[in-house]
Amino acid sequence: MAAKKRKKKATAGKKHGRKFWKVTGWVVGGFFLFTILLTLAYRWINPPITPLMVGRSLSGEPRVKTWVPITEISPNLVQAAVASEDNRFCGHRGFDFSAIQRAIDHNRTHSRKWGASTISQQTAKNVFLWSGRSWIRKGFEVYFTFLIEHLWGKERIMEVYLNVIEMGHGIYGAEAASQHYFHCSAKKLNARQSALLTACYPNPRRWNPAHPTPYIRSSAARIQNMMPKMGRIRFDKESLQKARERYLEAEGRRIARNDGKRLKFK
Repeated sequence: MAAKKRKKKATAGKKHGRKFWKVTGWVVGGFFLFTILLTLAYRWINPPITPLMVGRSLSGEPRVKTWVPITEISPNLVQAAVASEDNRFCGHRGFDFSAIQRAIDHNRTHSRKWGASTISQQTAKNVFLWSGRSWIRKGFEVYFTFLIEHLWGKERIMEVYLNVIEMGHGIYGAEAASQHYFHCSAKKLNARQSALLTACYPNPRRWNPAHPTPYIRSSAARIQNMMPKMGRIRFDKESLQKARERYLEAEGRRIARNDGKRLKFK
């Protein structure tokens, strides 16, 4: 009798175990299907709102956002964003391992930490994820960065980036920021204005590009000095291929210096 009861419990346990893994499989599969389809849709449909915008709105903050295509954004601002945030944007595939290695080396001996997020990573975070720092959020950021790099392409990533990034209290995107701070359209931004805007990216709620602090003026001057070295940022197939080749050549030399390792942690 006792043996039958043990057998019955074991059978029930196996049944519940199979049900658990079946439900888990459906949840995980549903997550991947939903996120892939959503990311693919955003290749053509402009994201109407982001998690950050939702959070700010719930706190009562108004939202000013006007979407414009990348053709209506000054090339100066695109150039300034690359010069300031991600010098090798056109060459990498979402992750700049050279920047990651520099951050690892710096953070090992300094209390003030460096980040290494690319424009692609920042776009993935801004469009799909919540604010804050955690390894879970970082894991999702890596996943969505992989998706947008493969489903959107560089020009679309830059277009979305410049349209959803927070640029002040309730101000999102290049057009709203240009109108608010400089009383002109994003297409009319000159090099200095573009450099001032991007200099404020790290903390747009603290700094004002129309009334820059000495620190922001210095950062903007550095960015503006780098912009000509970046050249005009082009997204045609030939230009992107050349950028990719330059990136791979530089990575090959860096890895050779790094004892053959892509990343060295000690």
